[in-house]
Amino acid sequence: MKSYGQYCAIARGLDVVGDRWTVLIVRELLTGPRRYGDLQEGLPGIASNLLADRLRHLEQHGVIDRDSRGRYELTEWGQGLAEPVYALARWASPLMAEPAGDDQFRSTWLAPVVANRFGGVDPSRPDTTIEIHTGDSPMTIVSSQGRVHVRPGRADRPDLTISGPPEGVLGLLAGRLDKAAASERGVVIHGDIRRLNRLRGRSRRRPAS
Repeated sequence: MKSYGQYCAIARGLDVVGDRWTVLIVRELLTGPRRYGDLQEGLPGIASNLLADRLRHLEQHGVIDRDSRGRYELTEWGQGLAEPVYALARWASPLMAEPAGDDQFRSTWLAPVVANRFGGVDPSRPDTTIEIHTGDSPMTIVSSQGRVHVRPGRADRPDLTISGPPEGVLGLLAGRLDKAAASERGVVIHGDIRRLNRLRGRSRRRPAS
C-alpha cells in the first residue's frame, strides 16, 4: 500500500486507514470482536483475499489485534477511530435521505446512527428498551443511567418495538422523520413513540466526564 509520503497527521492516518474497505472493517469492529467469517458477512462484496490483506495491514499498524478466542478486535489505539468514523457518518447523514434501492443493509449498521443521535451522557434520560426489526436480525437500543447503546438480539420486555424498511427506521431513529412520515415509509411502531423522543438528540446532551 503506497504511502502519501507527507509529514502530516492526516496523510499518515490515511496511510493506515485510507484504502478501500478499511474504514468499513473498523466500523464492524467498533461494535465488538469479530471472527473472519463475521467480517465477511458484515462486508458484502469484499473479496476474501482483499479482506485478509486489509486485516494484515491493520494488524501490522497496531490498529487491530486478536483476542484469546482468535477474534479480531480493535486495540486501545484503534478504538480511538470511533470519533472520526462516527463523525463521518454524521457528516454523510443527508445522503441517507435517498432510498436504499439495491444497496445492502445489515442491522448492526444501526450503531453509528445511535451513537450520533444519542451519544454522551444525559442524566435526565429515562431507562428504556427499544427493540428494532430491520435488516437481517433484531437489535435492541438500551438506555440506562443516562447512556444509550445498541446491542444485537431481542429484548425480554421491550418498552417500544419499531420495525420496517431500513430507510424508514433509520430516518426515525436519526430524527429526520416523525412518526407519521416513518409510517408512510412502511415503519410499524408498537408502544409509545415518546419513549424514543425522550432520549433526545446530541444537541441537548452533555459530554461524558
